[in-house]
Amino acid sequence: MFNQFFGEEGAKRVSKWTAISLILLSAFLLVKTVGDLKRLSDIGKEIYPQSTIQVAGSGEAYAIPDIATFSFSVVEIGSTVKQAQEKADTKMNKALSAVRDSGVEDKDIKTTGYNVYPKYEWKTVACSELNYPNCPSGRNMLTGYEVSQTISVKVRDTEKAGDLVTKVGAVGVSNISNLEFSVDEREKYVAEARAEAIAEAKTKAKDLAKQLGVRLGKMMYYNENGVYPYAYAEGKGGSFDMAVSSIEPMRAELPTGETKITSDITITYEIK
Repeated sequence: MFNQFFGEEGAKRVSKWTAISLILLSAFLLVKTVGDLKRLSDIGKEIYPQSTIQVAGSGEAYAIPDIATFSFSVVEIGSTVKQAQEKADTKMNKALSAVRDSGVEDKDIKTTGYNVYPKYEWKTVACSELNYPNCPSGRNMLTGYEVSQTISVKVRDTEKAGDLVTKVGAVGVSNISNLEFSVDEREKYVAEARAEAIAEAKTKAKDLAKQLGVRLGKMMYYNENGVYPYAYAEGKGGSFDMAVSSIEPMRAELPTGETKITSDITITYEIK
C-alpha cells in the first residue's frame, strides 16, 4: 500500500521511520511500566516530609477523691462442703448487712471471688493398714473443705469509709484489703491535664519555629504516652491493707489526700 502512495523508495523510508517509532514507543512504555511497578510497593506507605520538628508537653490536674473502694473476705473450714458454706454464709450475711445498713447500694457491692478447696493433711500410717508392695511412710488424708468469698465495695461518701471498715471488721471477717480512694469522673480531669499538655507543646513549637526562622506546617503526628493518676501529698491518699484486729477496737482514720493526674504528649509538625 505504501508503494502506491510513496513509491518504492518512499515506502522504504516510511517503513524505516515506522519501525523506529515503534521501537521508541515500546521503550517508553517499558520504562513507564517499570516505574509504575516500583511505585506499587509504596502504596499504603506514609510519605514523610523532609523537614519536621517534634515537641513535647506535659499537663497536670488535681482532684479530691470522691469514692472509696475496698475488699473483704470470709474464709471458713468445715468437715463437708455444705458445713463450710453454711459457716461462711452466716458470717458473710452479717458483713453484707453492715454494708447495706451504712447506705451502700447493691450496685456497688460485687463478689470478686468464690472458692472451695479440699483440705489435706499428711498422716503417718502403718504399713499393715496400706497393703502396698513398697510401703510409704504415710499419705495425704482429706480432713475437710475450705470455702472463701471475697466482696468488693464502692463507697460513694468517703467520709463514711472509716466507719464502714470498722463495722465490717467487727463481724469477724477474715481480712480487709485494697482500700483505695479515687476519682469517679476521672475522664474530666484527664481531659484537663491533656489540654494543658497540648497547649504547652503548641507554645514550644511556635517558639522553636521562630528561633529557627521557619514556619510551622500541618501537624503530622500526635502521641499520648499515658495518663497517670497517683496519690499526692506525702502521707495521704493511696491504698491501704489492714489486719482486722487492728481496726476492731476503734474507728479507722483514713485521710483521702489529693490525686494528681498527669498527661505527657508529643506532637510532630511539618516545617516550611
